Amino acid sequence: MSDYTESDKKQDIQILHSMGYAQELERRMSSFSNFAISFSIICILSGGINSLGQATAGAGGASIGIGWPLGCLISGIFALGLAQISSAYPTAGGLYHWGSILGNRFTGWLSAWLNLLGLVTVLGAINVGTFYFFFGAFGTTFGIEDTLVHRVVFAAVITALQALINHFGIGLTAKLTDFSGYLIFATALALTIVCLVSAPSYEFARLFTFANYTGQPTMAADGTMTGAAVWPNVVSGGMAFLLGLLLPIYTITGYDASAHTSEETVKAAVSVPKGMVSAVIWSAVFGYIMLCAFVLMLPNMEDAAKQGWNVFFWAMDTQVNATVKTVLYALIFVSQFLCGLATVTSVSRMIFAFSRDKGLPASAALAKVSTKYRTPVAAIWTGSILSVLFIWFTSAITIAGTPAYSIVVSCTVIFLFLSFALPIALGLVAIGTPKWPKMGPWNMGIGTYKLVSVLVIISMAIIFYIGVQPPNDWALEITVGFLVLTAIVWFGFENRRFMGPPIGDAIAKRKAEIAAAEAAVGEA
Repeated sequence: MSDYTESDKKQDIQILHSMGYAQELERRMSSFSNFAISFSIICILSGGINSLGQATAGAGGASIGIGWPLGCLISGIFALGLAQISSAYPTAGGLYHWGSILGNRFTGWLSAWLNLLGLVTVLGAINVGTFYFFFGAFGTTFGIEDTLVHRVVFAAVITALQALINHFGIGLTAKLTDFSGYLIFATALALTIVCLVSAPSYEFARLFTFANYTGQPTMAADGTMTGAAVWPNVVSGGMAFLLGLLLPIYTITGYDASAHTSEETVKAAVSVPKGMVSAVIWSAVFGYIMLCAFVLMLPNMEDAAKQGWNVFFWAMDTQVNATVKTVLYALIFVSQFLCGLATVTSVSRMIFAFSRDKGLPASAALAKVSTKYRTPVAAIWTGSILSVLFIWFTSAITIAGTPAYSIVVSCTVIFLFLSFALPIALGLVAIGTPKWPKMGPWNMGIGTYKLVSVLVIISMAIIFYIGVQPPNDWALEITVGFLVLTAIVWFGFENRRFMGPPIGDAIAKRKAEIAAAEAAVGEA
């Protein structure tokens, strides 16, 4: 960061002060580090591999060849909208602040709760996905079984390690997520080459051939067709393709991490939006090449569809040399662990930002920054513990025969996208008004932003529709129930208590408080 001058530092802090906040967190993340943290959470080696069954058991090869770029485009539209707002308002917990300043106290509070719920549960989903990957890759070697105890203990151990690394400062975390960025690139490239070398033929037509594998059970361990279906209901070919879009849409998320670490990033008004958009573009491109190579390696699509969620391990066992496979598995596992590490960073900054404006219980403790490590220690451990409790609670119960975990994850990914869509939609109305008088230095133009905002609203409707299809049809009831509960909490309690982030005169009144907070951590 040799090009980061004292003048740049003063400008970053001045922008933060203008929004009523102190520079308590340590600003040590380079532009690349800001990109790497989003790229690490997106992690095409996590969602791109663990969720392959959604595509191969849907419309087959076309779900990758055509569906992946289309789904990435949908996610990329959200990233563009968030990037534009982040350039004007580069704060930690950005979505909460944007929802407030572009709307009102309620929309800010709602953005925060939707995003926080999504982040905590997505952290749990990532680490459960890591468990299942480790179980499939090394379970026999280490005596790991797919039981509730093994799943929860495994997730608790790796989540604790991720929290511990975050505890010791953004410098260590940034180094590891920087490494993760390079590791994902290298491993995705290696996996691509292995798949192409192992492919029985290069049948490129299968990448653009539509099929419909919905409604059929998957293959059990003994070879009989008794396994649970990925998509239990027989649907139309068009619907099968839409269901396959969940692979790229659910994989290409987490880019809000760039915004959550704004106060730790140098030249944030430019670095953060660039980090978001770059993370989506590179993930989309490398993910497409890697997954297309994987589809070409498959012996045939019908057998692949029968494997359901196990399709990745089935193909690797069938086609790839054992030693090469083990090395790739080890690299993928490390990448998935670092994906969870970056997610802990993201969720903790959201908790920290919301708490410093008294948006959560025990806000004083959750907003406290360690004077030694310059990290929100209580927020780090709180988010991590909540994610493990989520895994334990939802893994232990079922709803209408479907694991509650699966349904709730579907709901909360919807909540995550809703938390993205809300400030973007508010910006459509607020841009050019006193609420948002001018664009930031990263500027796509007002007309382009308005177009993006409209596309985000349309895309949100599509994501919601797909996300509540069987076996996650209970997601609709859960989502409606959550929104009703949210309304009760807001009108019954929070509307009278929660004041939101500082706006207008409230910012000027915080001058002494800001100086004291910066002096406490040695920034002043």
